[in-house]
Amino acid sequence: MALMSAQPALPISPLPGTRPIGNVASLLETTDGGQVFLLGDLQFVWDAGDDEMRRLVAVQLFKRKVATAEQIASAFDIAAPTLWRWTRSMTQDGIKALASEKRGPKKPSKLTDEVITTIHALRAQGLTLVQIGERVGVSNNTANRALKQYPAPTPPSTATVAVVAQSIEPAPVPVQEELPLLPPAVDRTIERLAVSVNQHELAGVAPIFAPAARVPLAGMFLALPALETTMVLKCAPKIFTDLSRRFYGLNTLILEGVLRTLVGEPRTEGATRLDPTAFGRILGMDRAPEVKTIRRQYRALVDTGKVPELMSSIAFERFEAQKNGDDSLIAVLYVDGHTRAYEGKKKITKQHSTRLKMAAPATEETWVSAANGDPLFMVMAEPSASLVSELKKLVPALRAMIGDDRRMLVGFDRGGWSPTLFSHMHAAGFDVLTWRKGATADIAETVFSAATHVDEYGTTNTWALVAETEVEVLLNAKTGETMRMRQVSQIVPLTKGEGTRQIHILTTLDKQKTMDTAEVIYRMAARWRQENYFRFGRERFALDSHDSYASTDDDETRKVPNPAKNKAKLVMQNARAQRDAIANTVNSAMLAISTPEPGGEGIMITNQMHNDIHAPLVAAQAKVIKAEDAYQQLEARVPLGETLPEAQVLDTEMKRFTHIIRMAAFNTAVTLAREVRTNTGYKRAKREAHNLVRQIFTQSGDIDPTVPGYLDITLDPMPTKAKTAAVKELCQSLTETQTRYPGTDLILRYAVKDRL
Repeated sequence: MALMSAQPALPISPLPGTRPIGNVASLLETTDGGQVFLLGDLQFVWDAGDDEMRRLVAVQLFKRKVATAEQIASAFDIAAPTLWRWTRSMTQDGIKALASEKRGPKKPSKLTDEVITTIHALRAQGLTLVQIGERVGVSNNTANRALKQYPAPTPPSTATVAVVAQSIEPAPVPVQEELPLLPPAVDRTIERLAVSVNQHELAGVAPIFAPAARVPLAGMFLALPALETTMVLKCAPKIFTDLSRRFYGLNTLILEGVLRTLVGEPRTEGATRLDPTAFGRILGMDRAPEVKTIRRQYRALVDTGKVPELMSSIAFERFEAQKNGDDSLIAVLYVDGHTRAYEGKKKITKQHSTRLKMAAPATEETWVSAANGDPLFMVMAEPSASLVSELKKLVPALRAMIGDDRRMLVGFDRGGWSPTLFSHMHAAGFDVLTWRKGATADIAETVFSAATHVDEYGTTNTWALVAETEVEVLLNAKTGETMRMRQVSQIVPLTKGEGTRQIHILTTLDKQKTMDTAEVIYRMAARWRQENYFRFGRERFALDSHDSYASTDDDETRKVPNPAKNKAKLVMQNARAQRDAIANTVNSAMLAISTPEPGGEGIMITNQMHNDIHAPLVAAQAKVIKAEDAYQQLEARVPLGETLPEAQVLDTEMKRFTHIIRMAAFNTAVTLAREVRTNTGYKRAKREAHNLVRQIFTQSGDIDPTVPGYLDITLDPMPTKAKTAAVKELCQSLTETQTRYPGTDLILRYAVKDRL
């Protein structure tokens, strides 16, 4: 147990102008250098220009788990892969590996005053950069840099230009062999024959790349650094270790599925709509695998029974990447159910679909997503299972993935409302976050005030009317047992009509140690990111597609809701409604005969008259009693075999494997879009980052493996200057990750051609 200190804790940011690093540290950088404060205490200092010390501080913060890699990278204005590369370099080669190389030309510059004067003069005459480079003996980029970075001197005379041009000896331009335009792919016939006669020793041949220019879909290469962060390429070879001999290896198979999904062909049949030779160049093969080959190899992986283990392993690795030094929360997760409708002819159990607003044959899935909405893993739920029961099943699985006793915040919607579940999860080391369900008294408006929260992207979110109270939630009506929870309330306008209403959020989070009121509201609202993934996945990644139409017999002994019970309930409700209508008629008749007109004589009501008027009501009441008895005698749940004989269940393991592929594709695209927003100067990045990323994937370019140890990818220029400049900055950021092409030792380097 931690000891309490009588001295109050120092503020995390003791000086103005600091940038937060997670929840416990802050960074202040000025023209004199930088400072890092940990819980208000100055921990690290470096002078201006001391890049080696600055990098060392970032690595030390990451190693000490003060914050996540993304939070540290954001504070130091670098990419997360760059931080990982610094950490790896320091671990292997020590502090000297963090020393930055001297920037600038390594040789005497060709841009002398005379050359700069000539370049400006020739440009004034209307010559292109190519013509200027040929005249002066410099590259196009050098000529362009001279025009942009050096001011134009006093315009010289034509004679001066001629003298200067003659005095400059044209430097020998290095002759670089041009890449062949779409040459034949590398011949892999011998390897294919070796595999066919079981003489190949490996489960998959290594990729080999041929030099080629203007290769379609060359932009796919830019997905590889982001794909590494999804952990699928790291975990899959560890799980599937006993694969049979094959031409297309495991890495190639996963790459094919992810890259095909990224260019808009998520289903296996989409392989027929991509040029197999062009796609094969991206995979390092002579041609991409055909549909039948993909299906056969997918089935072989699924039949091993290790797909659930692969999904758990990926989730575990991603949890490990998120661990930080905060001893209160390890992560924020969102859990929600997703119904995948079935429209075939097989007898599939019906599920209620919120999107369709009706019951339909379907399968139920339970998804777990990260705080930013990125999917982590999913499990196939039992038919008709509630979100409450699925959450209870997830508790031990999540604890095993975390690997320690730190707490985790789990957010979900009203479908998971259950005070008993809240108590169970809280005891297991999980905090809950959900909307309050059911009627509750409003909070006094005098306690409401404004609240502000700055999110991970630096955006300030403000709510005008927010209040926080503590409430007792009833756990057991018989014993009166309750559970104390935080309640965060908001006043919001009505969706229809004028006026306002109060909405309430419940959580078990400790305010002093974890989240303040504003962040609780922000985290609850962020649950819609998971819904956005479902919508995005249906539209672009075939989330609800049936990748396998195989099915198995359902468990006929499984208890399901009794459909006869619903019919009996409907009969009972109709009988009650009919009785109530007759009762109103009887009351009106009795009132009419018992109330004489003014000045008239009264009427004597006999027993016979009373019985005649009430006879229909007595008969209706008898029907109600009979219907209620019939309803009570029926069992609420009966075996499935009695209600839906020969029921079937769709193949779930193949769907789980394709979900792994598509989750990796989605997370890859989202990671690249974040890189565009944070590491480029693209002005429209907030609105068009995803569109730009999709456009990059289909961009053509050059593949150059001629430099030993490297694979150079040079994309053709984008349609506009702004996009070309943004992709250049993105290429520079991705090159710094030093990513290797899967299955090879080739380091990827990216560039973009200049627009002519």
